[in-house]
Amino acid sequence: MAKSFNQAIVMGNLTRDPELRTTPSGQQVASFAVATNRTWMDTSGERKEAVEYHEIVAWGKLGELAAQYLGKGRKVMVVGRLQTQSWEKDGVKRSRTEIVATDINFLDAPGGAGGFTGGAPAGGGATSSKKSDDVVIRDLDGDQTINLDDIPF
Repeated sequence: MAKSFNQAIVMGNLTRDPELRTTPSGQQVASFAVATNRTWMDTSGERKEAVEYHEIVAWGKLGELAAQYLGKGRKVMVVGRLQTQSWEKDGVKRSRTEIVATDINFLDAPGGAGGFTGGAPAGGGATSSKKSDDVVIRDLDGDQTINLDDIPF
C-alpha cells in the first residue's frame, strides 16, 4: 500500500498559448494555464460561478508536443502531480503551486479527441509497459495507440 499519493486532474480551457523554454542543461519545458469553472446555487437559489486558474508545466517531449499542438482556448484534460515552488524576491517570500503534467488529452481535437502522455503512466488508457521517455498519442477511449516513432514525418 502506498504511503502517499499526489495526483491532480483538471479539465478546462487554456488561458494562453504554451510557452516553450529550454533549461541551461538542454531540457525542454512548456508552461501554460488551464481555467476550470465551477457553478452552484447559493442558499437564495441564485446561480454562482467561480473560475480557478491552474499553472501547468510539461517537461521533455510532452512539453514539446504541448507547445506544438495546443493553443489558447483549447479544451484539455491534464493529469499530473502537484508541486510547490518557493523563492524570495526583494526580501518577499513567494510561492506558487503548479501541476507537473504526466498526461495531456485533447478534448476538442479536429476529427476526434486525442492526447499524449509523457513520463510514468497516469491512467486514461496509458499502459504500464511504456518506457519513461515514450510519448504516446491516443484517442480518449483508448481504442487506438500510435507510437510517434512510427509516424514517417
